[in-house]
Amino acid sequence: MRRPRVLVVGSGAREHVIAATLARSEAPVYVAGPWVNPGLRALARDYLVIPLDRAPEISQWARSRNVELAVLGPEAAIAAGGADALRKAGIPTVGPGQRAGQIETSKAFARQLMERHEVPGLPRYRSATSERELDEALDAMPQDFVVKPSGLTGGKGVWVGGVDFTTREEGRRYAKSLLDGGGTVVLEERLDGEEFSLMAFVDGTDVFPMPVVQDYKRALEGNQGRNTGGMGSYSERGFLLPFLSQEDQERAVGILTRTVRALREEGLEYRGILYGGFMLTQEGPKVLEFNARFGDPEALNVLTLFDGTDFADLLFQLATGRIDPAHVEFRRRATVVKYLVPPGYGDRPRAGGVLRLDVRRIQDLAVSIYYGSVTPGTSPGEVVLGTSRGVALVGESSAIWEAEARVEEALPFVTGEYYVRHDIAKASDIKARVDHIQRLKHAPPFDPMRNPTRSGPAPPPVFFA
Repeated sequence: MRRPRVLVVGSGAREHVIAATLARSEAPVYVAGPWVNPGLRALARDYLVIPLDRAPEISQWARSRNVELAVLGPEAAIAAGGADALRKAGIPTVGPGQRAGQIETSKAFARQLMERHEVPGLPRYRSATSERELDEALDAMPQDFVVKPSGLTGGKGVWVGGVDFTTREEGRRYAKSLLDGGGTVVLEERLDGEEFSLMAFVDGTDVFPMPVVQDYKRALEGNQGRNTGGMGSYSERGFLLPFLSQEDQERAVGILTRTVRALREEGLEYRGILYGGFMLTQEGPKVLEFNARFGDPEALNVLTLFDGTDFADLLFQLATGRIDPAHVEFRRRATVVKYLVPPGYGDRPRAGGVLRLDVRRIQDLAVSIYYGSVTPGTSPGEVVLGTSRGVALVGESSAIWEAEARVEEALPFVTGEYYVRHDIAKASDIKARVDHIQRLKHAPPFDPMRNPTRSGPAPPPVFFA
């Protein structure tokens, strides 16, 4: 059976794992992205180095290579109308059009969509486009609140009360700085719970969930430091998480399903990956954000486990028709991802460092390597770090602790100056998260508007739309 020629748009580790999964299907892979990723270069038949906002040129290049299917990786490609340009060129595409992509590119749009269609899981929120609206929004917020730019920030623009700022005036100043830049700001209640990520294949109608993942956004160990795009993540063999029940997972899938239906009722067909960033609270799952593509690092967890008959065929069905559920299969194994990043990442990253990887020794430990913000070095196994997340190591095993231990065993086979969060997926950290949810479940109902602080310790079926 001939496989379609597939264009992967993007140059990061997420795109590397997408291309590697396609390569297992023996699909010819082409890449268009803003820099040369050595992992992608090794897989690609041809490679176009180009900014992601030049969608017409990417489409023209793809047509000249007789590309038959495209997959959009980063949010910037969606925001630039990449799917619209590719479909206009006659190339089926995995990724929503620019208008449907507002589910990620505009937090205000996503919140208003949920409100209009009564989608469950909506936190208390207000949006503002002026200083007067900002002050009105602040009056409606509890003592602890969250400030979010409405547009794209690469996971780095959210400020959380009590973590990134300590007084309402500090939060107001940050929110005003976002308004002064000509943007829209969203204020939300600060939720108490545990975050989890749930991604799903969406073929315009039906929602096919993937294994649940928890990622670590803070730059430093102990969940300290600034928010990042994600320092690492883990998944468990039962496709849930140690603190997440089957009922909670099904409620989260139901929210994704209702969201797809809401988009369709507004005339917006959604074909691609829908990512729900959730907080498991005392009241159940609440939506922190939606993404319109595979998460990074979460894609590394789930695609490492992809066990369907043909990933290229699945994506072609996703882009052109209806998915055959038999194609959506994952191995029942645990995974752990840890990113190697440049020193100072999350604040003032120092680019240009050289990492040397003993690839064979790492792979002998059942650890996969995916390259992110790096460029090729001068010798085999050598890469040069950029300013963002550099190299992802992915351990797979029958249990989380074993997968985590394999990644740690692989780290001595990487030399050079880098930073990694060793606490990702450690048993002590996961136990603390389970204990946190247990405390919430047994605590009295909490109203943040009446009680600014909480007493006590700090803190795959198919669904049809």
